[in-house]
Amino acid sequence: MTDAQRGTQEAGDTSPPREARTLEKSDSGRKALGAPASRGRTTIADGVVEKIAGMAARDVVGVHAMGTGMSRTFGAVRDRVPGGRTSVSRGVKAEVGEVQTALDLDIVVDYGVSIVEVARVVRENVITAVERMTGLEVVEVNIAVGDVKLPDEEDDDDGEQRVQ
Repeated sequence: MTDAQRGTQEAGDTSPPREARTLEKSDSGRKALGAPASRGRTTIADGVVEKIAGMAARDVVGVHAMGTGMSRTFGAVRDRVPGGRTSVSRGVKAEVGEVQTALDLDIVVDYGVSIVEVARVVRENVITAVERMTGLEVVEVNIAVGDVKLPDEEDDDDGEQRVQ
């Protein structure tokens, strides 16, 4: 039997032996399992974090759209299909670990806004929303500004295609 199996301690260790910690009994004689909130594991899918980040980014004044030109084009077609839904995670990519996440966002800004200021506010909104809702630590939010929406440009997402 090893020292760990006997529950012996290293010199200077004042905590109960490992065996004693795991096999503590409550007053009623049942094993003490710990607080209910600590029993089990919660996993959060990448798509959940992407949706939260997408909603938080869209709330920022100056963000016109999310996604690259190609994804916005496909999204506009998908939105016109009966029963199709707008994808709130368009333009967002998340990498989720056990306690941390990293995000990449592709955005289109309105002409005339400070891109640096919009990016700062997007980053703050996204970090606040994701950390508050998921408990994950956001280690980075990379923002790529892929386009600027000019006032006289027709929207890919809004206009209906004309048939002639």
